[in-house]
Amino acid sequence: MEEQEKKQDSREERTDNSPYHKQPRLTKRTTSKLQQHLNRGMTAFLVVAASIVFYFAFLRFGHISGVLGKIFQILKPIIYGFVLAYLLNPLMKMVENFIVKLLKGKIKKEERLKKFARGVGIFTALLFAGALIIALCNMILPELYRSIRNMVYTVPEQLNEWMERLSEMEFDDSTLALITKNVLTETTAFFENWIRSDLLRQINIWISGLTEGVISVVNELMNIVIGIIVSVYVLFSKETFAGQSRKVVYAVLKPEKANLVLHITRKSNEIFGGFIIGKIIDSAIIGVLCFIGLSILDMPYTLLVSVIVGVTNVIPFFGPYIGAIPSAILLLLTDPIKGLYFLVFIIFLQQLDGNIIGPKILGDSTGLSAFWVVFSILLGGGLFGFAGMIMGVPTFAVIYYLFQMFINQNLEKKHLPTDSAIYDDTSYVDAESGEFIHGNNDEQNIGEVQVRGKEDCEKEEEK
Repeated sequence: MEEQEKKQDSREERTDNSPYHKQPRLTKRTTSKLQQHLNRGMTAFLVVAASIVFYFAFLRFGHISGVLGKIFQILKPIIYGFVLAYLLNPLMKMVENFIVKLLKGKIKKEERLKKFARGVGIFTALLFAGALIIALCNMILPELYRSIRNMVYTVPEQLNEWMERLSEMEFDDSTLALITKNVLTETTAFFENWIRSDLLRQINIWISGLTEGVISVVNELMNIVIGIIVSVYVLFSKETFAGQSRKVVYAVLKPEKANLVLHITRKSNEIFGGFIIGKIIDSAIIGVLCFIGLSILDMPYTLLVSVIVGVTNVIPFFGPYIGAIPSAILLLLTDPIKGLYFLVFIIFLQQLDGNIIGPKILGDSTGLSAFWVVFSILLGGGLFGFAGMIMGVPTFAVIYYLFQMFINQNLEKKHLPTDSAIYDDTSYVDAESGEFIHGNNDEQNIGEVQVRGKEDCEKEEEK
């Protein structure tokens, strides 16, 4: 009996350890020379095949972009859900932490407490976002409608008055006066022709496309509703999604590369989250301050101008000017004196934002200088339009951080300082010893430089 039981146990143990029951480990085996040559040939074949595929993909770029556009249209609700979840996540976390601290002793099961706190946090965040949108729509839309209606009725008359005044002006017989008169005549003829032909034709196109516009608006509303539902699922299961993503990264890449990818992901999240949420808060504050200031100055189109200034302020650097220029032209046509007052007020408001409000809210979230901010806005706007002007800055900030990390790590390997200010016109690296030499040839100064370089390396390692 004992021998039979031992045989049965050994049989069961062999069965459990067999590849059919126990998950096999994907380990690398030693390969022969023939297999190595085959692997090299396969690698060369794959490189050639990938080059051919890339060439034909480049030739059929229009069809591929059309397919990608269709996929984007299908996945719009999912994209909206992820974006909404990303924006609501900070508020949800704040409410969730508050609920956990408040009910920590009352609910004994920790998992039940976390689920309850997460549900309250999501509900509060969605309720706050919905209430904010409804309140803004109730306050802004009626006033915007009145402002736009008044502008449509009054701006053409104001343009005609300006043209009549300019045409009635007397000019002398000088060359400058003749040029000015011709320019005014041509401008007047251009506006009249544009109003009679181009504007009417464009209005007919808008009216004919009104049905399609209503259908597209309804579709977008449906996508937003589905996106809200998706955002709830994403917020409830964000830890699960994050864990699955980390698992895939560690499964595909080596530990060193995987840690690098996760570090870059965390840094990108910090840059994008800090910039986008900070910019939204900053633009909302600027819009409210603009509304208060224009109300005190008794300006026309107060709410319309405030909305334009607040929305365009989301764009870094160029946003204030993009919103201020059309608003100033609109107010100058109505009342030139008030238009000048508006220009003075908007310059003061943007100085207040650039020097006090913006730095307090955003801080150094991107780590870019003014030159690189302008560069990223121009590049992003030229490639992707309005969205590129907004997202270009944080995207370029991530690229800049990666490049800076690569450069600093190479300098650390060579035992060189990473501070850019140290590399002045009189400093150099000795070709024989590889040691950084300051131009003053002062040993104490060189020691300070090396200490600063070592401190920079230690700071980078801590990060």
